[in-house]
Amino acid sequence: MPLDTSSGATRRAGSGGFFASLFGGNTGKTPSRSRTKRRQGILGELYLTALIPLALLVAYGLVVVWSASLTISDASVVRQGVGAAIGLVGAIAIWRYDYRAISNLTNVLLAIDIVLILLPNVPGLGVEGGGMTGWVRLPLIPFNFQPSEVAKIVTIFLMASATSQYNGRIDDFKEYAKLCGILCVPLFLLLIQDLGTGLVILFLGAAIIICGGAKRSWVLATIGIIVGAAALVVASSMTDGLPHILKEYQLKRLIVFVDPSVDPTGDGYNLQQAQIAVGSGGLFGKGIGNATQAGQGFLPEAHTDFVFALLSEEFGFIGALVLLALFAALIFSTILLAMRIEAPFGKLCLVGVVAMWSFQLLENIGMCLGMMPITGIPLPFISYGASSMVVQLIAGGIVQSVYAHRTKAA
Repeated sequence: MPLDTSSGATRRAGSGGFFASLFGGNTGKTPSRSRTKRRQGILGELYLTALIPLALLVAYGLVVVWSASLTISDASVVRQGVGAAIGLVGAIAIWRYDYRAISNLTNVLLAIDIVLILLPNVPGLGVEGGGMTGWVRLPLIPFNFQPSEVAKIVTIFLMASATSQYNGRIDDFKEYAKLCGILCVPLFLLLIQDLGTGLVILFLGAAIIICGGAKRSWVLATIGIIVGAAALVVASSMTDGLPHILKEYQLKRLIVFVDPSVDPTGDGYNLQQAQIAVGSGGLFGKGIGNATQAGQGFLPEAHTDFVFALLSEEFGFIGALVLLALFAALIFSTILLAMRIEAPFGKLCLVGVVAMWSFQLLENIGMCLGMMPITGIPLPFISYGASSMVVQLIAGGIVQSVYAHRTKAA
């Protein structure tokens, strides 16, 4: 187990209260030496290997949104900045909080998950946006938030709590089926409301169960069942006389993924414009505020769903490469931390965070390049949206919390 470089700060936390634990305590020595100890205490509880790329991604995202706001009226760097500020407060709270206190609250977390997902359906609270009622209007605050984004964090804790009970080995198929059943509750509720977020929940939940010790044969059989069920859903949605489970726009997105020329004025148009934007950026891009595809309205949702296309057009291949490098540093540093953590709950929380970041990254970039179906999944830290920014920063806070409490993890 890794050694705790902040053991002095930990010993002082009990006698100095909250502020002593936050700043490393006061030993009564000279002010200069005391300040040095406090700085060492803070740095000893921060996983800088992940924190630095995360901070750079947030800064990069704010620059992209500001650039988009120069030509897109719906993009507001002020609102995005407010989201980043709220997310920072949430991340600090998670970092200072001992995340292990919720490791045995599976039932409570499941209830919270259900409430969050169903919250937009409450009369007077739900707000329609993007063709669905997935937002909630906050009282006394001129902002809406998307509860399904928060449900991602709750589901990470939920699945990590349920799966960590088996200490890395799920030997009984009934227990494996129980875990899959728990995951299906938020999954099915979200698939009805938002297919993209539902896929994120499916991926992160599956990653936690697999890394939690599920047998390979069970996992492969489950994948086969999911693929077969998905094929039946698509087939029924395309056949007259059978129940159409998929909505019309969802079915069109899948068809366009196979053949973009099928719907040249709809989703096929969006995909083609995204590809044009990515390619037209060249090596160094057209510069801030000079994205013609997005700025002149050719590329819809350029600041949200297709933000990678906007980024590539303005900052070019180099800008896209910098983005991927920052994400690689963030994701792989989190994986390395997960490999060092011995406590199953902390390890699986990190697995869920990595799975969420990785899937959203691959899906968002993939749909801009025509390699993945269009689902409307935001690019973490980059896409415009305060709810997404808050949740992604809280996920970063989870990483820092696991690191800060690693010495007691066993």
